[in-house]
Amino acid sequence: MTNQYPANKTAIITGAGSPRGIGRNLAQRLGEKGWNLGLIDRDVSLAKDLADTLQQKYDIKVVAVETDISDAAAVDDAGSAFERALPPVLAVVNIAGISDSTSFSDTDLARWERVLKINATGTFLVTKRFLAGMVERGIGRVVSLSSTAAQSGGGTFSAAAYAASKAAIEGMTRGLALEVANTGVTANAIAPAIIDTDIMGGTITPDRLEYFTSRLPVGRLGRVDEVSALVEFLIGPEAGYITGATLNINGGARIG
Repeated sequence: MTNQYPANKTAIITGAGSPRGIGRNLAQRLGEKGWNLGLIDRDVSLAKDLADTLQQKYDIKVVAVETDISDAAAVDDAGSAFERALPPVLAVVNIAGISDSTSFSDTDLARWERVLKINATGTFLVTKRFLAGMVERGIGRVVSLSSTAAQSGGGTFSAAAYAASKAAIEGMTRGLALEVANTGVTANAIAPAIIDTDIMGGTITPDRLEYFTSRLPVGRLGRVDEVSALVEFLIGPEAGYITGATLNINGGARIG
């Protein structure tokens, strides 16, 4: 049975440290709205600086942990740290991941497994760590970042391994959504196209901008705040009837 949406709520965000990333922007957006936050990043110094800033500015509880999301034991330890210090987890937002533009022909097994392990397995492990608690409490939200590459087979800075990892996230999301549909927990994916972050081989400088925007019908890059606004809606109280969906946010790069 679905329970009432709580006032005192916590969101777990992976990939929250990058100064120009979606995760950091989302943490700032949710912190302003009174969410308590569990932040996961490989660079814990960046995540801790953000945690300190948000706690002081918004009088919320924020815990930052350095975690390899592809390591089940590390994810479990992070979950325990969050559960000791924060209110119950209402939302899990899986943003952390790596890109890879290596062609299929040039991708060896080690590279393939690294991309899949971080992007797909990492999303699985973090989601699974907090799922039981959300089901038990009768309410929860899971949002995972896919990519337009999952639909097109690759993109401007990605190829087969990356596309496969993001397609796996979408398949897992649909399966999870069906499994927990009657528990009050929803699961959705977001598929962005080119967002102005550093995952595209670093900052998109003016000399690279034309290459990227030429592939976008709207003629501009997407912004991190546009993605985080969509995440905020999907983990909010009005989104309880949306589950198993992949929501495109791609400037018209792929329509349908």
